[in-house]
Amino acid sequence: MKKLMSTVLLATTMMSASALAQSKDAAAKALFASQKFAAAKASIAVDHARIVEDVVKLTEIPAPPFKEEARGKAFLEMLRAEGLSDLTTDEVGNVYGTRKGTGGGPLIVVTVHLDTVFPEGTNTKVRREGNMLYAAGIGDATCGLPVLTSFIRAMKAANYTTKADIIFMGNVGEEGPGDLRGSRYLFTKSPLKDKINYFISLEPGRADRITNAGIGSRRYKVTFTGPGGHSQGDFGIVNPAYAMANAMVAFGKMTVPTEPRTVYNVGIVEGGTSVNSIPFATAMTIDMRSTGKAALDAEEKQFLALLQPAVDAENAARSTAKGKIAYEAKQVGDRPVGATPLDADIIQVAAAASKAGGMKPTFGAGSTDSNIPFSMGIPAVTLGSGFQTMRAHSLEEAMVVDKEKDVASMSIILGTLLLLADAK
Repeated sequence: MKKLMSTVLLATTMMSASALAQSKDAAAKALFASQKFAAAKASIAVDHARIVEDVVKLTEIPAPPFKEEARGKAFLEMLRAEGLSDLTTDEVGNVYGTRKGTGGGPLIVVTVHLDTVFPEGTNTKVRREGNMLYAAGIGDATCGLPVLTSFIRAMKAANYTTKADIIFMGNVGEEGPGDLRGSRYLFTKSPLKDKINYFISLEPGRADRITNAGIGSRRYKVTFTGPGGHSQGDFGIVNPAYAMANAMVAFGKMTVPTEPRTVYNVGIVEGGTSVNSIPFATAMTIDMRSTGKAALDAEEKQFLALLQPAVDAENAARSTAKGKIAYEAKQVGDRPVGATPLDADIIQVAAAASKAGGMKPTFGAGSTDSNIPFSMGIPAVTLGSGFQTMRAHSLEEAMVVDKEKDVASMSIILGTLLLLADAK
């Protein structure tokens, strides 16, 4: 009897999910076929050159980790120029404004991160070659910021009203050492933390890319210390570089599952003072990732367990007469695992809009600002902002300028926003 009830329940759930998808598909088709949406899309098309100009403008304002203030101020002025209300720069540096709705709808945040991976002093001057724009940070994710302001203008041009209040935001701290601090603050400490119903993060890419799950990560900087000395006069004493090498070799031999996909990497190695000195300190910064929380926890435990044996081996291998090797493991990043179910409204709407716009949606996991709401059970999605980009995080990062494809993709993202906001 229980098995029969489970079968009936499963069939009912599948039918309900199918009906929901059909309903969203119908709504998206109706929206995309409407004259108002055609006017909004036409506005984006007319606006395309301005969007590209604004991408160049913002790219050339450096935004290294923890130093996004100048770019944030410039983007806030762009939001101000569009007439948004409640313009805000919050405690950690997120900047945003609100497009007020008529009431009775959800609160939606749509955001693009302000920061790039590149350190202070990196050349961010944009180079143009045909339909290609090259500059550090132009793709990830600077190119999405002017797309947000184009949406505001398109909604105004088509005379759209929404039940929802929509917050357009540039957030800080998505990349590397930022450890999602802008998104984390938004959902845990900001005045908006218990009010957000839908969260949309934009990253580079076309509109068929739908990220509904977050890849979790744990990052550590491990510093190995010892007495140090002269490479000849103190030859034979313990060396922190060898202890670190022991740890790196053991780390490289760790066994992790292929499902859920779990990976690891040594990203930074540093230390020492000169070629003829035994270092008194060396360090490695490592990254561990998984789409499963239990697998990530196990990976972290395995890594931490190999550090002391690596140190013990070096202390046993050479003289400790002038001191022993020790280590300190400091966590420098913790991105949570999570997902928005495929049958959630926000995912169904994004998929329906993609199909209505002539694309085939694909679903997947990523490490984005949405990791925070994913992990908290708050409906969230990360979408491609419209521009095709290449070689992210390299000095030859590039953005393709293709008006027809750009406008088609941007229109799909706008359609997703309008459907969620109950636009009229």
